[in-house]
Amino acid sequence: MDRGPGAVDRVAAATLDLLARRPAGLGPVRLVCVDGPSGSGKTTFARRLVHRARSADRTRVVRRVGTDALATWACPFDWWDRLEQQLFEPLAAGRPGRLVVNEWVDGVPRPGRPLVVPVPDVLVLEGVSAGRRAVAGRAGVLVWVEVPDAARRLDRAVARDGEQLRGELARWQRAEAGHFAGEDTAARADLRLDPTGDADPA
Repeated sequence: MDRGPGAVDRVAAATLDLLARRPAGLGPVRLVCVDGPSGSGKTTFARRLVHRARSADRTRVVRRVGTDALATWACPFDWWDRLEQQLFEPLAAGRPGRLVVNEWVDGVPRPGRPLVVPVPDVLVLEGVSAGRRAVAGRAGVLVWVEVPDAARRLDRAVARDGEQLRGELARWQRAEAGHFAGEDTAARADLRLDPTGDADPA
């Protein structure tokens, strides 16, 4: 994983280039999955990617959906069927998705208002387990974002969410490690990024 300067922008540009050369996988929608361990900067990268995509073509509709709104501490990965039924299936049929999500308040997930996702040209799905094998045939590009040091990732996540959640975040980190080992996500990625040092295509 190259950690040279400017790699966040290089990986974003490479993502859009790859996406343009691959067919849409959700009906009319081109899908980008941004996956990797917690505390690595997936959301920051996804936001940069969305901004770059919109800047490159202001007629293009680009949406970002974060999987944190689906997960809970107790069930970090068991929401995929809901994502398929409420988001992927409608979008593939050319209809808006209506996703039942959680709102995180003081580190506690609570039922929130449904998230309505109009049919976009590009959908960026970002979060832990976004790039699982179940979506491999429909994702145009899979980007793996990882700060290599687990202790540093945990400190970054704690800085983001609060010291009171360190125990929950450490348990989450162990759970995601098992998930990624079973899914072999990093090895399947089209592009890989370490945003603390920047990075290049895999």
